[in-house]
Amino acid sequence: MAGVTGLGGAFIRADNPAGLYAWYEQNLGIAVSHGCFVFPAASERASLTVAFFGRQDQYFPPAQPAMLNFQVDDLGALLDQLQAAGATVDPNRESYDYGRFGWFNDPEGNRVELWQPSS
Repeated sequence: MAGVTGLGGAFIRADNPAGLYAWYEQNLGIAVSHGCFVFPAASERASLTVAFFGRQDQYFPPAQPAMLNFQVDDLGALLDQLQAAGATVDPNRESYDYGRFGWFNDPEGNRVELWQPSS
């Protein structure tokens, strides 16, 4: 059975994402990578991402204050499992050099992102 392998990140709304990135970079020494903060670990599969989004950014619903991102081992299989279990699954999929992404809504309507890191 496909399953979650870790927390992929936290996505937080902000009034000024660029300014907030700069402040964290300047004051805490956290470098921006792929448009967000990536905390490296022993492997890409063990990393944790923290990203800031504008209050009205449409990447996830503006009324939703935060979005979970879970790392997974088989994106397609897990989305199929969720759909079979009655979850609303977004048919859109995105692929980048650092992995593949898909989304679903939990029972309370929260949009959740799944990330299968590139191997």
